[in-house]
Amino acid sequence: MTQPATIDAGTAYNRVPKVTAYFWLIKLMAVTMGETAADYLAVNMGLGLTRTSLIMSAVLVVALVLQFAQKRYVPWAYWCAVVLISVVGTLVTDNLVDNFGVRLETTTIFFSVALAATFAVWYASERTLSIHTILTTKREAFYWLAILFTFALGTAAGDLVAERFEIGYLATGLLFGAVIAMIAIGFYVFRLNAILCFWLAYIFTRPLGASFGDLLSQPAEYCGLGLGTTMTSLIFLTAIAAIVIYMTTKAIDQEEAVPMVAGNR
Repeated sequence: MTQPATIDAGTAYNRVPKVTAYFWLIKLMAVTMGETAADYLAVNMGLGLTRTSLIMSAVLVVALVLQFAQKRYVPWAYWCAVVLISVVGTLVTDNLVDNFGVRLETTTIFFSVALAATFAVWYASERTLSIHTILTTKREAFYWLAILFTFALGTAAGDLVAERFEIGYLATGLLFGAVIAMIAIGFYVFRLNAILCFWLAYIFTRPLGASFGDLLSQPAEYCGLGLGTTMTSLIFLTAIAAIVIYMTTKAIDQEEAVPMVAGNR
């Protein structure tokens, strides 16, 4: 049974999940699906980048309205928003590059600056970038804006390495996987700042997932395995749904209620 958003006037629930192995697994599959689903809608269904972007942006707005209305973490609402924002983040970068001719180097730099600016304003306003105290609508707005920029940045960086530098999807995936492994070592061995390591890992899982999504879906002449965007998207969508259902029944990724002290309001 779903608990109410608050226990009393001085207590609230975090609006995002605990960072567990399940969190990273779904996030990685979501970004993989975001890459292939964007290609499927724009190319296979013939909608084109512009129409696909408008449709998916509208769907994302609806999903975010539902997510904000929960006032706490609800798995289906949260992960629907993540999957959709992954698709839209991919489309934002693709539009800039393919429709407006912006270079991948430029988009990578632009979204890096945009993300850094979001973090700077977020910290100046809230004095924390922790995802363990997303208790208010204001903090959640900062959170989702940062997530959007991580997806757009990851798309640009991944495409820059895989396509512009021509090292291929598999090598790109392995490269970003190695970067994430170094971040994990920095956190677990050298005790680097947990918030910094989280956001760095979140950024780099985007090009990691996108690279393997392209590897699975693209035909052999493009160094892919040829599963196609339809099959790849369905595989990962099914896996995401199954894990979300499992986590919902077990409640294994939900934060405990926290007191709404002055610093958390």
